[in-house]
Amino acid sequence: MDDQDFMALALAEAKQAGLRGEVPVGAIVVKGGEIIASGSNAVIELCDPTAHAEVLALRAAGQHLQNYRLPECELYVTLEPCAMCAAAMIHARMSRVVFGASDPKTGAAGGLLNVFDTTFNHQTTVQGGVMADECSTLLKDFFKTKRALSKG
Repeated sequence: MDDQDFMALALAEAKQAGLRGEVPVGAIVVKGGEIIASGSNAVIELCDPTAHAEVLALRAAGQHLQNYRLPECELYVTLEPCAMCAAAMIHARMSRVVFGASDPKTGAAGGLLNVFDTTFNHQTTVQGGVMADECSTLLKDFFKTKRALSKG
C-alpha cells in the first residue's frame, strides 16, 4: 500500500465522523506497512476537546504497542494537524506525518505555523497534500450542509 491507499482509509474514518455530526477528520497509524490504529474526531460525542482524530489514533496505537513512544510509525490524517496534535506526534516520536488538506487558519504543519520545524530532540518528517482535493471537499461539504441547516 502507498500514501494514497492509507489516506483513502483515513478519509473513510473522516466520513464516519461526519455521519456522527463531528467535523470529518480521520487518522490512521501505520507501522511497517500495517495499520495498527485509527481514529476519527469525537470531541462532541466524548465531550472532550482533545478527542481529535489524531489524538485518538495515537492513544490506540500506544495501547496496541504497549508503549507511549511510537517510533517507526507513520500517521495519516485528512486535515493538517493543529498545534496540540502536532506536539503529541513529536512527543510520541512519530517518524512521519502525512496529511491531506491544508489548514491556513489553525494548521501547525506549515499552515498557520510549523510546530514540526521547531528544534526538538526528535524530528518528524511531514508531507502534506496527499489526496488534498478529496479531503478538502469532504470538509467543505460538511460545513456547507451545516450552514444550510442552521439557516433553515
